Amino acid sequence: MRDGAGEDEAGAAAPHGGPLPDLNLLRTFLAVHRSGSFTAGARLLGLSQPTVTTQIRALETQLGRELFERLPRGVAPTPFADELAARIVAPLDALGGLLRERATDPVHLAGPAEYLSHCVLPTLAPLIDRGVQLRITFGLTDELLAALRAGRHDLVVATVRPRGRTLPSVPLADEEFVLVAAPAVADRIGDRLTTEGPDALNEVPLVTYAEDLPIVRRYWRHVFGERLTRAPAVTVPDLRAVTAAVTGGAGFSVLPRYLCDAELARGDLRLLHAPEDAPINTAFLVQRPGSSANPHVTLVRDHLARAARTA
Repeated sequence: MRDGAGEDEAGAAAPHGGPLPDLNLLRTFLAVHRSGSFTAGARLLGLSQPTVTTQIRALETQLGRELFERLPRGVAPTPFADELAARIVAPLDALGGLLRERATDPVHLAGPAEYLSHCVLPTLAPLIDRGVQLRITFGLTDELLAALRAGRHDLVVATVRPRGRTLPSVPLADEEFVLVAAPAVADRIGDRLTTEGPDALNEVPLVTYAEDLPIVRRYWRHVFGERLTRAPAVTVPDLRAVTAAVTGGAGFSVLPRYLCDAELARGDLRLLHAPEDAPINTAFLVQRPGSSANPHVTLVRDHLARAARTA
């Protein structure tokens, strides 16, 4: 958004020689002008109503003119707004058509490396034959959501629901966490977890993906009702590598079940504990604010949401 206010001739330039209004603000203005309300305009754009209100106020400040009269139901454009709409509708619609012609632009999708690799990319494989191009980025949720807000990604698989209403999100899947070890390690422990509780693991090396043990600490708190205070023997920043190390006998760990289901089925890993109420974490699919000119973003989003519902 640029600073400045508008001159009397609608949309020609900001007064005092300031810069033109931001195109996104003009696009929001045109949606409200066409639909007759902030709420309907927000639906057209895929934005929240407060975001549209804020953008219209910003545009009014830049232009130095009131654009809409607030009514009990909807809004009515001022004569200035009607003139502005008449001047910008053709160029903005032409720009929209140009963007739609670029519909084959890649879809920028980001999320945890393990979940995207194991669950998301195989699901999206059929879309590649339909012309969808993907550009994948791995990372941590907070960093990826910040990049999403900055427009560097179209969709992010997040391990937490974004706060506020500026980032639309839908639940994607629940991942269950399981306490596992290789058969040789499990045989050493036997049924001591039942009689001794988590102390039975005190002499067994812990393998995890981070020094602060987020998944293991959560499991201990949820299942055993205790705070985990031990240090890991091995840390490796990839849960797939953690799975490989534990399968090789390096120790025990807590893993998402989707990541070690095959090893459990083959007997390469064993469950050390099977609580009635296993801890879970919900993954969310988050979309960049505003509607995308690339319909493949919507195609990928809907495909993943549909696959999650039928899983």
